[in-house]
Amino acid sequence: MFSNLYTKELTPDHWPEFEKLFSPNGACGGCWCIYWRTAKGEKWKKIQGAPAKKKMKSLILLNQAQGVLAFQNEQSVGWCVFGKRKDFLKLDRAPSFACEDAEKVWSIPCFFVKSGFRGKGVATSLLRAALRVLKTHGAKVVEGYPVKPNKDRKPIPAAFAWTGTRSLFLKAGFEIVGNQDGAKQRVRKKI
Repeated sequence: MFSNLYTKELTPDHWPEFEKLFSPNGACGGCWCIYWRTAKGEKWKKIQGAPAKKKMKSLILLNQAQGVLAFQNEQSVGWCVFGKRKDFLKLDRAPSFACEDAEKVWSIPCFFVKSGFRGKGVATSLLRAALRVLKTHGAKVVEGYPVKPNKDRKPIPAAFAWTGTRSLFLKAGFEIVGNQDGAKQRVRKKI
């Protein structure tokens, strides 16, 4: 872990750092952290890239996107998004993520750590910071949606671990809920 790594809660003033972290491609395939926010009927191929960037910029500048950024020496090196589960429309459309108390749940559906900084504790710092901030927002129940571990226990390539890993969440005190052996995982923690 980096000794000079620190986190900040996202504010509209952080758009330049967010943009620099995600540019030029918008992190994972032009996502700009919009994937989980897509409405029913929206075609991902039509909104990824520039349209997703425009949408996320608007959400950030209007203070409607929440998350934490990680920095090292004033350089943004990581991101973790969170918010009320109902803000992430795609979660409720996924049967494997269904839950009966969705209106009470806060979600942490995505992480992005800049290449060269992965595997060094940035995601762990982001998750800790997100949980601290969520507590100040009054969250009682927090969920994550980690990628299922490989059967051969080999590390999951970063491009496929954007929702976090099971070990990341379990080390932070989350428990597996729902279909433990399914392709899609759901973890939960009360705070």
